[in-house]
Amino acid sequence: MTAGPLRIAAAWGVHLLTASSAPAGVLAVLAAERGDAAVSMGWMAYTIAIDSIDGTLARAVEVKRVLPFFDGTRLDDLVVYFTYVIVPALFLVHLHLLPSGAAVPVALCPVLASAYGFCRTDAKTADHYFTGFPSYWNVVAFYLYALGWPPALNAVVVVLLSLAVFVPIRYVYPSRTTTLRPVTVALGLVWGAIVLWSLAHLRNVPRGLVVLSLAFPVYYVGLSLALHARRA
Repeated sequence: MTAGPLRIAAAWGVHLLTASSAPAGVLAVLAAERGDAAVSMGWMAYTIAIDSIDGTLARAVEVKRVLPFFDGTRLDDLVVYFTYVIVPALFLVHLHLLPSGAAVPVALCPVLASAYGFCRTDAKTADHYFTGFPSYWNVVAFYLYALGWPPALNAVVVVLLSLAVFVPIRYVYPSRTTTLRPVTVALGLVWGAIVLWSLAHLRNVPRGLVVLSLAFPVYYVGLSLALHARRA
């Protein structure tokens, strides 16, 4: 059945929404070069929000059926690799969050590791899990900045998480993994609200609030490890 003009326009609109994260990533890099952490992370937050909803919209509009000649999955992978990996790596360098003598080599660790991770045929499993650390480097960048740890400790975290990309542990796909999905989504929304508030008050955000927000990443990793162990 041929799709109507409104459905075709909606499908292209979803792809445009996905693509909009790319220029947002460029703006995040430019802000990081100026040393404006709040604006840079604000644009990164925009890309996370788009990535959180575009898949649901694509399935609702049935973009694969309406525009079978256009690969939205490839577009999504290109945009996400840029905004979730390249942009945060540059943020870490420009905001001086890594040791000065080793900043570039350390920042290149997630770039190389995630290039491998994105090209795995099982990067996203059929039952909706990520294989290996799912390259949430924008989230990592937020915490390394907001927590104010020494650059050497930040470097250790970045290298360890880069290695975790190669470890075939299955991580929860927050919006699609069925186990405890309502809980995961609800906690994710609360976490997102806290992070957005923190970005709006970045210069004087209470450190305790940032630490408290770590409860969701801890829950996420804990649930992922528990489900992986059960499956194993």
